[in-house]
Amino acid sequence: MGKLGERLRAFSTNRWLVFVAAMWLQSMAGIGYLFGAISPVVKEALGYNQRQVAALGVAKDLGDCVGFFAGSLSAMLPSWAMLLIGAAQNFLGYGWLWLIVTRQAPPLPLWMMCVLIFVGTNGETYFNTTALVTCIQNFPKSRGPIVGIMKGFAGLSSAILTQLYAVMHTPDHATLVFMVAVGPSLVAIGLMFIIRPVGGHRQVRPSDKNSFLFIYTICLLLASYLVGVMIVQDFMQLSDDLVNFITVILLILLISPIAIPVILTLSPKAQHPTEEALLSEPSKGETSTSQDKEDQPEVILSEVEEQKPKDIDSLPPSERRKRIAELQTKLVQAAARGGVRIRRQPHRGENFTLMQAFVKADFWLIWFSLLLGSGSGLTVIDNLGQMSQSVGFKDPHIFVSLTSIWNFLGRVGGGYFSEIIVREHTYPRHIALALAQVLMAVGHFLFAMAWPGTMYIGTFLVGLAYGAHWAIVPAAVSELFGVKHFGAMYNFLTVANPTGSLVFSGLIASNLYDYEAEKQAQHHHMTALQPPRLLHSMGLLADGPLKCEGSVCFFVSSLIMSAFCVVGAGLSLLVVQRTKRVYAHLYRSVRT
Repeated sequence: MGKLGERLRAFSTNRWLVFVAAMWLQSMAGIGYLFGAISPVVKEALGYNQRQVAALGVAKDLGDCVGFFAGSLSAMLPSWAMLLIGAAQNFLGYGWLWLIVTRQAPPLPLWMMCVLIFVGTNGETYFNTTALVTCIQNFPKSRGPIVGIMKGFAGLSSAILTQLYAVMHTPDHATLVFMVAVGPSLVAIGLMFIIRPVGGHRQVRPSDKNSFLFIYTICLLLASYLVGVMIVQDFMQLSDDLVNFITVILLILLISPIAIPVILTLSPKAQHPTEEALLSEPSKGETSTSQDKEDQPEVILSEVEEQKPKDIDSLPPSERRKRIAELQTKLVQAAARGGVRIRRQPHRGENFTLMQAFVKADFWLIWFSLLLGSGSGLTVIDNLGQMSQSVGFKDPHIFVSLTSIWNFLGRVGGGYFSEIIVREHTYPRHIALALAQVLMAVGHFLFAMAWPGTMYIGTFLVGLAYGAHWAIVPAAVSELFGVKHFGAMYNFLTVANPTGSLVFSGLIASNLYDYEAEKQAQHHHMTALQPPRLLHSMGLLADGPLKCEGSVCFFVSSLIMSAFCVVGAGLSLLVVQRTKRVYAHLYRSVRT
């Protein structure tokens, strides 16, 4: 019993168990990406027009992106408290929305509905913050793979939730809202005492590379499997038993990473913490991590004159200046190796504060490029329900799920290929972002044309490019402006998402949609003396809320977004031109 208890304790404190639990949490945390499937349900139940749905979408985007509260509380509260707050917000916001949609609670004014959506979606920021911060603490030397996998599972969450909804075999679409309210909250509560720091820096093993490779394999298998399942379900009617079997395989793939902590716990090496502690120490000649650099003392170049050895004063003036210059040179070289830090006005590639970054043109070029690219992509994600229905698709869930998968592949692929660009060619990472924005422009153009099959191709291009934005931009900002204040910069970058959604969805797409819908309503339901909005407000339109049919609904707005993506690509290329020397300096040593 003693040995069994020891193994159980080793299992419960294994950092890979925490990582796997965080993956499960993230697979339920991307609820914002399900808005495209939820919005038609809300629109029909409450009789909203497209402008009102767009307002809810903006509130969702704000809730998804405003993580200042979660970021501040994460430094003061334990992980379980953070997850509990997120679960409470998620359940309150979307649970109340479900009661309203099913008419078990009275409808609220639009601004209060926006508050509900904001509160419910903002719970996701507590899940994301807790999962990322905890896993980075447990894997301090594997931050890139950790963040990529976490973000990837968040991108897959809408496809996973949609498949779980399919296994319920219910025609009531409001059940999906109930799943969003209950599913993530229950998972967070169930895992809140597992996801925590466990001293993972002392658990480094030579087998970690193989473990990461296994996780990546599972991610790609999940993405491929979900793509195949969604396409098959779209083209043929599957029996209930076959849907259940498909869902069982999905759950097996999700659970399979638990094999890593189980094998590590049963392995004899798990019983040698001294060996693990030695493995966690940097090997001879290994470059210091950013955390190691932050612990080094600050030295100012002007202090060399005050700290110089006393015997230098007895030297002739020319020799004394020469010795001081040598000390300064050695100091700069030590700073380049991470031995010391020099306190002065930073240059690109060094640590900036957020206020220092604000006065740099590169930072704003990146921000506006992100606004144009990710904002237009998010507009498509939020309006997929209406876009697919307008061109004749009855079920928008397939496109919501496919976008989730392409988003995931875009994050993985964007990070992978941009890393090749900077490390093998010492070229700015933003060249990959410019390519992604060109692909997104093509996707918007295909949506505008609405040719047969373009919904699938456009969804693929926009989802892929949107995901690439959130793999490339954060990495580029950390390279150009440092990692010391990266948290504040990242939170500011995320504001570009709802800002872009407000412009493209709230001001452009929704107004043009309702304009076309009113023209069609005038043609079918009205006399010349009675405007459609008046008839709709009087409840005289038998078809309920205004609906637009045909490619004309999003034709102009898609062309506008395509043009702005081309502008965004131009801004990215301008960043490339301005930062070529910086990247050549940062990564020259990597190639040599």
